[in-house]
Amino acid sequence: DIGVNLLDDMFQGSYHGKEKHEADLPLVLQRARDVGVCRFITTAGTLSESKAALPLTAEHDDAYSTVGVHPTRAGEFEASGGEEGGEEYLRALLALAKENSQKNGGKVVAIGECGLDYDRLHFCDKETQQKWFRRQFELAEATGLPMFLHMREACADFLEIVKENEGRIAGGVVHSFTGTAEEVGRIVAETKLYIGINGCSLKTQENIDAVKEIPLSRLMIDSDAPWCNIRPSSAAAKFVQTKWSVKKKERFEKGLMVKDRNEPAAMLQVTEAMAGILGSTVEEVATQVFA
Repeated sequence: DIGVNLLDDMFQGSYHGKEKHEADLPLVLQRARDVGVCRFITTAGTLSESKAALPLTAEHDDAYSTVGVHPTRAGEFEASGGEEGGEEYLRALLALAKENSQKNGGKVVAIGECGLDYDRLHFCDKETQQKWFRRQFELAEATGLPMFLHMREACADFLEIVKENEGRIAGGVVHSFTGTAEEVGRIVAETKLYIGINGCSLKTQENIDAVKEIPLSRLMIDSDAPWCNIRPSSAAAKFVQTKWSVKKKERFEKGLMVKDRNEPAAMLQVTEAMAGILGSTVEEVATQVFA
C-alpha cells in the first residue's frame, strides 16, 4: 500500500473526537496481510506527523513512512516565524528524512505528501503551496528518495513545477489520482511519474474513462485509508468481487471491518475494479502493479 493514513484516529477507535470502539490497527494490518498486502507506507503531511510515524513504523517490519508537507498545510512552513521560520522548518524535515532514510537503515522511503491542491484553497493559497512544493524537491534531491505527490485541480501548474525539477529526483507517484483522461495523457507523456489510484479515483464514469488511459507499467494502487473506499454508488462497484462483513462503529466487533472506514485490505477491491475496467485479470493487474 503506497499510501495509507495509519496515524488517523479512526484506527484508534476515535471519530471526530469521540471514542466509538477500541483501537484495532493491528487487526487492520493483519487483514491486509491476509489478502497479500506486504508493505504499508504511512503518509505524513506535516513535520509533526513525519515524526509521529517513526515509532509506529518501528513496531511493524512491513511498515514505512514519508516525510513532507501536504499542500493544504503548506502554511505551516512560515506559521511560526515567517521566511526564517520556513527555512528552519525545511531544515528540520531534511534532518529527519536523512537520519531515518531507508538508505541509512531507517523506515522513511519517500518525500511527501506534497504537491498542489487548488480544490481546497481555503486551507492554503496557491502562492504558498507553489513556493513550498518547489522547495520540497530539495529534500528529495538531498536524500535520493522518490516523491509521494498530490494533485487536485492543478494539473498545469503541477506539471510545470515537476518538469522544472524532475531531473533532481529519483522518480515519484501522483497518488489518489482524480483527474481527467487528458491529464493522464499529459503526466504519462511529459513526465516519468507513476499514477496511483484508489476508490476515490473510480467514483464516476469520467473517472473510469481516465484510469483506462493509465498504462499498467505506470500504475500504482494505494488505499488512502481510512478514506477513499469503493462505495456502492461508485461507477466501479460492479467490478468488485470481494466483500467483507462489516459493523457500524457503534457496534464494533473484533475481527470485522468498520462500515464506511476504508482499510488497506480493500486495495484488493481496487485491483478487481481495474481488472474489470481493463478487461484483464486480477492476477495480471497485481503482477504488473505490485512487481
